[in-house]
Amino acid sequence: MNSGARSDEPSSFRDPSGFIFKYRNEYYRQVNLSYKDNYDLLIDSGLFKELVSRNYLINHREISGRSVGQSAYKIIKPDQIPFISYPFEWCFDQLKDAALLTLEIEKTALRFGQSLKDASAYNIQFFDGKPIFIDTLSFEKYAESKPWVAYRQFCQHFLAPLTLMSRLDLRLNSLMQIYLDGVPLDLAAKLLPGKTRLSLGLGAHIFLHAKSQKSHAGDKSKRELKLSRSQFLGIIDSLKSTVAGLRLPKQRTVWDHYYDDTNYSAAGFHDKEKIVATWIKELKPKTIWDAGANDGHFSRLGSSQNIPTLSTDFDPIAVENNYLKMKAGKDHFILPLIIDLTNPSPAIGWQNTERKSFLSRGSFDLTFALALVHHLAIANNLPLNKIAELFSLQTKHLIIEFVPKTDSNAQRLLQNREDIFVNYSQIEFEKEFSRYFKIIKRKPLKDSRRILYLMLKK
Repeated sequence: MNSGARSDEPSSFRDPSGFIFKYRNEYYRQVNLSYKDNYDLLIDSGLFKELVSRNYLINHREISGRSVGQSAYKIIKPDQIPFISYPFEWCFDQLKDAALLTLEIEKTALRFGQSLKDASAYNIQFFDGKPIFIDTLSFEKYAESKPWVAYRQFCQHFLAPLTLMSRLDLRLNSLMQIYLDGVPLDLAAKLLPGKTRLSLGLGAHIFLHAKSQKSHAGDKSKRELKLSRSQFLGIIDSLKSTVAGLRLPKQRTVWDHYYDDTNYSAAGFHDKEKIVATWIKELKPKTIWDAGANDGHFSRLGSSQNIPTLSTDFDPIAVENNYLKMKAGKDHFILPLIIDLTNPSPAIGWQNTERKSFLSRGSFDLTFALALVHHLAIANNLPLNKIAELFSLQTKHLIIEFVPKTDSNAQRLLQNREDIFVNYSQIEFEKEFSRYFKIIKRKPLKDSRRILYLMLKK
């Protein structure tokens, strides 16, 4: 493997145990010599086989006879994740499931004499419809009587944001985008209602934990808490019950029951489904992005055909509903994410490269923009040419719905504001999108003034 032909992944440079790199458009991981003993223990103990068999840990194969440097012990090739997502893009139950998986992995590792040295939410991805742990180099030999080294990280990456989302507001998960190493516990303690400290688990793992961090700040003494294995397991069990006890707050948003209040007739809605499904079968795309998916109803037209489908919406409750439907239906090909298309996830972290922007993480064979353009153009004042340009950068084929200003939903957006959108018309829509796409088909929807278009990028 030619080291000159590889590109190192910026997200993994902090780990002295190894790093991820890309070679011929596929991802590999180098295991450094410094991690040799822990890696061998992971494999030889049977822990790796156990975790992979339960779909807890990403599988890999060793690449024999290949090295990229003197520090390399092994090169491994993990199963490839179709689309990388970040914790601040997950809904409440996605983050909760990721937290519970992390704790279950820790309990399993302890049975094999090992422990997680990292409990970062970034070590989890969603693969085949489920959360899966991807950092093979996070395991180390369990040190008897030592506290869990990843305890603080788990509380900051999982417990604090989940509690803020549960007790205050779902949108507070966005704090994870600001604090890359998780929400500081002192901040969480200040934001949470005072009665939260009365909860046994939250009182201990957030409030007392935050107080302990503050009191020991700058303390250079060698004092270290000693924990027996049973006490260690007690903390893990306490964290598990605390996380499991957190519930989704009762909140409503404008779009969380969108399909219960649309202006489509039953015939019109069925017609839209039929047209989209037919075009999917004709195109046979390998990947789909449903931009503005709401609860993923149309996304499932793709995932039901075993096509990996990214299903995004800015509304956290709509994405929550999407994820719960995905779990209930055991859909292995859909990934719901919270993405505001008017302000998508930026590149952040060290040198603005450690976490990639949403728009740089992949392009798609087919994109849906259904009942979306009028929201972008009217509600957010985005010119049609800007909308067309965005989609041209992300997709080969586009199924897009034009909603005229005479539509009742478009009229709602125009309530109590001046109609300044003189260029928002079907003629202008086709003109601007034709700069980037060739219009292949157009289909008026039954019982509606809306039109579906199938377009191909020029």
